[in-house]
Amino acid sequence: MTESKMPYVRLGKSGLKVSKLILWNSWVLDEKTGIEHIKYAYENGINTFDTANVYSAGMSEIILGKALKEIGVYNPVTIGSYKRAPGEKDLDKMGYVNQHGLSRKHIFESVQASLKRLQLDYIDLLQCHRFDYDTPIEETMQALHDVVKAGYVRYIGMSSCWAYQFQAMQNRTADEFSFHTHAHTHTHPYSHPHPPLHLTYPISPPPSLGSPADYAINNHLTPFISMQNFHNAAYREEEREMVPTLQMMGVGMIPWSPLCRGFLARPWQSEETERVKSDPNPQLLSAAPPPLYSGQLTGRSVLILRSGYKGRGLHKPDESVISINERVAELAKKRGVSMAQIALAWSFANDFVTAPIIGTTKLESLKELIDGVQIQLTPEEKKYLDEPYTPRAISGHS
Repeated sequence: MTESKMPYVRLGKSGLKVSKLILWNSWVLDEKTGIEHIKYAYENGINTFDTANVYSAGMSEIILGKALKEIGVYNPVTIGSYKRAPGEKDLDKMGYVNQHGLSRKHIFESVQASLKRLQLDYIDLLQCHRFDYDTPIEETMQALHDVVKAGYVRYIGMSSCWAYQFQAMQNRTADEFSFHTHAHTHTHPYSHPHPPLHLTYPISPPPSLGSPADYAINNHLTPFISMQNFHNAAYREEEREMVPTLQMMGVGMIPWSPLCRGFLARPWQSEETERVKSDPNPQLLSAAPPPLYSGQLTGRSVLILRSGYKGRGLHKPDESVISINERVAELAKKRGVSMAQIALAWSFANDFVTAPIIGTTKLESLKELIDGVQIQLTPEEKKYLDEPYTPRAISGHS
């Protein structure tokens, strides 16, 4: 690999170093194009690749494995993710019993299958995608510890979930909470004036939770070192509870979608791109709630952050996110760089962000983001982008 300017950073308090940019491998590209994409990333300093057992029905892992072998790389940092699929009851009815979720059976079988597709001996970081309401925490944490002890995995992490769920898996005995009875009955935290986004770290656990009774640590189990969650200039709700929790525990944050699914990469009035046209979740984000309100909200009720919303039956973005988009465009023009690079620089400007995860399908887009690693915002520019933000309903999990 040629010398690059890519920085490498420790993931949380662990000794594992990852590239400042992580490449998300969820796309469906033909094998030749996919390998070229991965090769370019590696040759330009990206040593960390995010994939999952369900991405492109396993083809993502197969292509990544072939690419690494062709390049001659046998020690990349690979992030394997295992998803709790939505509509799991329906999957059971379709014959996929025990083929989803965070049970011991599914974790072990999925890890072994992924290693075969990746042509690797181990996965550096195994992350759980979403909280599993149907599997006891102790079963999941013991299984994750055991795949580490078996040599299949080096470290473990978690993805988008409620902060109290992460706290429980990492930092509490399971019987202190009743997760199954509270599944999918969350109310949004802004029934009262919303808390400030600029918090002082570290903070102490809320008194109502009692003193720490570290589940993983006290039971001599492997703790999480990472959180992969939704965070960008247009969606910052993670800063209220999850970020302080991660800071308190010394866990690294590797946010997905730093460009907000492309919304921050182009003017909001733009025509939709091919990626947006093929997006299976065009309404993952919807109209934002007022600052003060109460009531139950689903994980798909934030705001439509889509360029190309016209003609698709999607709502126009609200004034807050329009303002953020326009300010990103303004700074990009002023500095002679792209909107995507400014949005990425905003992510880097948050000291609690370890390394954002980028997903690209074109080499020119990948090159643009790699070049963007060197761009830094001034404190005034960061504040300028922060100013229009207003509270959102939770997105990325339910």
